Amino acid sequence: SSQPLTSPRSPGTALRRCAHFVERKKRFCKMVPAPGRRFCGEHGQQEKENDRKRIPCPLDPKHTVYEDQLQKHLKKCNSREKPNLVFICLFFFLKQMPISSLSKEELEDLITKLKKASNGLELHLKEQILSHQALQEALNDPKNGESAFKHLKQQASILGNMEKLHLLGPGRCFVEFGAGRGKLSHWVDIALQNAENVQFLLVERATARFKVDGKHKRKDSIFERLQVDIQHLCLNKVPILEEKKLPLVGIGKHLCGAATDLALRCLVESYTTCCDGENEEPVPKRSKSDKTELASNSSTDNERNEEDTLENSKPVAGIVIALCCHHRCDWTHYVGREFFKSVGLGPVEFHYYQRMSSWATCGMRESITKSSMNDEESEDQTNNTEEHDQAYSKTEGGSDTLQGLLTVEERKEIGCLCKLLIDHGRIEYLQQRGYKAALQYYTESAVSLENVLLTAVPRQSWIPEPTA
Repeated sequence: SSQPLTSPRSPGTALRRCAHFVERKKRFCKMVPAPGRRFCGEHGQQEKENDRKRIPCPLDPKHTVYEDQLQKHLKKCNSREKPNLVFICLFFFLKQMPISSLSKEELEDLITKLKKASNGLELHLKEQILSHQALQEALNDPKNGESAFKHLKQQASILGNMEKLHLLGPGRCFVEFGAGRGKLSHWVDIALQNAENVQFLLVERATARFKVDGKHKRKDSIFERLQVDIQHLCLNKVPILEEKKLPLVGIGKHLCGAATDLALRCLVESYTTCCDGENEEPVPKRSKSDKTELASNSSTDNERNEEDTLENSKPVAGIVIALCCHHRCDWTHYVGREFFKSVGLGPVEFHYYQRMSSWATCGMRESITKSSMNDEESEDQTNNTEEHDQAYSKTEGGSDTLQGLLTVEERKEIGCLCKLLIDHGRIEYLQQRGYKAALQYYTESAVSLENVLLTAVPRQSWIPEPTA
């Protein structure tokens, strides 16, 4: 047993040494424990851990848990039974055919149809490369490497375009599709640090590590994350949206392929239709006298107030999505099917065009990958583009069957036309549903090869640019 000692401060007071036996030194620990305790501070915690029993998790015996922490663990274990999410609905996919199955004549016929359908489309998009004050400090921070800097530039431009469309403001719910770690919502929240009544709904089907939305739990903004595939999401049944019914702003950075179409349909069809059905009174229309009054220079303030009223009456105030990976699109979910049919195209042509769209960046992507191998940050760049590159590698942009048929420049031109045609179908879909939609370049191709931004706002809430 441990030996009693005499306290130097109180000679008549006996002290006891720590009761922990140091096996390596064949003696008891010489530290003095606190009054009323048998072990010193270091060995007290160790003895406590040694006394705790680990047991197999009842949900998944492949891992163990402390017995006294079992109930807490069961609430967050990844193997737990998922709750019955009321905002989930189901869809199915169609099978796609490879380009390698085409003959030379069939490929030429597809290209002819593509060029004919693209006649009259705006081939050169407007550059709308903006920035936002909320990211200036991060953009000027030398600690951020080249890869982080590229992401920051894209996020700054997205916020700049949102501000230009008057979408950054109080009393809104920002729904980030394909949220990942939630960085885009993070910067929107920083830009709205003084705004009230703001909600964020982060939609991501996969589990994400190092999520940044946890940093905002103690702030006034409400952050909620839904782990669900967009194709199964019914926004009108999400509890926080049912409660306050704030106007939604749909956002996304590099929303891959069919995810963009699913997000548009989720916002414009399922959610908007449901909300419109709940409104007993129609949206007020302007009378002729109102239009005359709004046209005068002295009624600018009244016009803005009425526009704000109309905007607030709309369930979706705006959409800002950076497009990506057209080769991942799917006819089942594509929102521009009516446009394709109107130009004599159908699901067969669409399946080939979405695969050929990868030709727009395949040569550029290969050159960037090769040059990045000599960069100190090549590992980070590879990780950031891994998902997109893996998806591209599964397409047949570099199929041997195309060797000798098309030059690299011809393939790039055809790939750009395919992307433009698919995106134009999305624009027409939004226009037919009362939105003013547009496509623009939001960043340089050196920053991201997928540099097209889709924006849309309800026509009633559109505030025209001031005229000279």
